[in-house]
Order: sequence, then structure tokens, then C-alpha cells
Amino acid sequence: MLVKICGITNREDALAAVEFGAGALGFIFFPKSPRAASADAVSEWIGEIPPQILRVGVYVNETPAVIDANAAKLGLHVAQLHGNETPQDHPAGVIWRALRVTGDAIPQADYPAAALLLDGPGGGQTFDWRLAADVVTRGRRVILAGGLTPENVGQAIEAVRPWGVDTASGVEASPGRKDHARMKQFIKTALLSTGLSPK
Repeated sequence: MLVKICGITNREDALAAVEFGAGALGFIFFPKSPRAASADAVSEWIGEIPPQILRVGVYVNETPAVIDANAAKLGLHVAQLHGNETPQDHPAGVIWRALRVTGDAIPQADYPAAALLLDGPGGGQTFDWRLAADVVTRGRRVILAGGLTPENVGQAIEAVRPWGVDTASGVEASPGRKDHARMKQFIKTALLSTGLSPK
């Protein structure tokens, strides 16, 4: 089970997430996001993140050149795309495609990507997890997101059996700042739900 903490903006939250057992950290390089990260600022401390932790750059309609430059500068492993990108717009490397679920179907569930991140309609809302479970049964690698919190992540994992789970606002003290107690509980619950031992 991959546990991803997204919307990381600072060293303290990043290192705490790693200490608690997160397997991936998400850095949002989209200026309009309240959780936007600066590549220059992140570059000052990202080298302290252990190499086995996946570093994920999150983008919305960014150019492949910028994504590739960030990957080289920060040692990012994955580009997570949230905009109107098509496969022809992909940068080099591993792609996770984010799909927003707002109705009773998963749009573009056959999109060619290493993983599909299935997100809710926004605002920390969940969606019908049965739709995500159906995508899992089709053999796709699914990262479940959208409204996940320490209180519901265990139930979500039981319902979907995803490859990974992702949270941002569900473990925040304020946008871009994590509540370390909630983050620790989220990671612990997610790992225990799949029989893994948290740190």
C-alpha cells in the first residue's frame, strides 16, 4: 500500500510524513493552488528526503519542458497531471493521471498512465468508492484520493483495495501546513488496513 501525502510545502511536514511511514510526497507546482510549492524553496531541503520515497510533482496544464526541468532539479520520480493534458503532451518519465469523479462513472478510465489517481469533486469531498473498486477490478493501478481523512481511510481501503491512497486537506492544520497528529494517524490507519506495520 502506497500512502501519499500531497500538498507538501515545507521541510518539517515532509520529514514528519517520512518518519510516520509515507511512501510518497506530492509537491503541487500550480501557482493558483493554496498548497503551491516553489521549486526553488523545495530544492533547499528535498535532498534530505530518503531516496526510496517517491517524489511526485503535481501539475495542471504545464509544459513538458518545465516538468522535465523540475524533475532534473528536484529529483522527482513522477509527474501527476491534473489538467487537460493528452498522452501527446506527456513529459518524459512516469505519469500518474488524475481523474476527477463528479458523477456515476469514471472518465477516461482507460487513460494510458502508470497509475490513475481518482479524485473527488473537490473541496475535500469523497465520491462513490464502488466506481474506483470497479477500475481496480479492471487491472488498473489506482490511487484513491478525494476527501480521505484519518477517520475514513480504513473504510475506503476496505471498499476499494487500491494500490495507494492520497490525502492533502484531510491532514491539514491550514492549507499547505500539515497537522502532524492527523497525518500520523492517517498513515498508521492506512498501513494497518492492509496488514502493514507503521513506523
